Amino acid sequence: MTEYEAMLARHSVRQYQDVPLDDELRKTLEEQIARCNEESGLHIQLACEEPEAFAGGLAHYGSFRGVRNYLVLCGPRGAQAEELAGYYGERLVLLAQQLGLNTCWVALTFSKRKAHYTLAEGERLIIVIALGYGETQGSEHRSKTPDKVASAPSPVPDWFASGVAAALLAPTAVNQQKFHFELLDEPDLATGKPRVRATSKRGTQAHVDLGIAKYHFELGAGRDSFVWA
Repeated sequence: MTEYEAMLARHSVRQYQDVPLDDELRKTLEEQIARCNEESGLHIQLACEEPEAFAGGLAHYGSFRGVRNYLVLCGPRGAQAEELAGYYGERLVLLAQQLGLNTCWVALTFSKRKAHYTLAEGERLIIVIALGYGETQGSEHRSKTPDKVASAPSPVPDWFASGVAAALLAPTAVNQQKFHFELLDEPDLATGKPRVRATSKRGTQAHVDLGIAKYHFELGAGRDSFVWA
């Protein structure tokens, strides 16, 4: 399964089987986590066979069951770190899908106090991603139409339309899809490539959602097709 195919196949899953992650799979995840941390400056950690964070009332309220493995995304305060958490977290989510695992982004319905992670000075917990072998493969979420989340001069290039379609597959908090992609009129002076501006309205985890959507947009459009404004 390619990363693009993983993006098409992946849906949020909240109930998991009691099947541990094998050592080889954990090693693959840890190696990619280390690369993401090095590139982003985040402090992403993997907790395995740890049921306490999703054992209480909050998890029950969020319909989570059987979560024993999760990623904890930590970093400095601010919108930039939140966007990076979304971008690099989704990279790990799609890797997990390629490895045969299921995932779900979790902002509130888990116990921060019981979750297993460490913080360096100046860091905070940004968001968590549950992962494991799902009881199902999840289901598609409702999406806005492309004209609600994007704007571009006519005729709209195919690569831009493909990027928007991919962004609409991105998971967002309470399925709010508050991101917006704009194809600008003037190309980038340094590269001559088209410029795309990505923004988000205010909302729960809006900056995290924008990072996730930008990762999807790049997969759909092709990273060499444009530059971010």
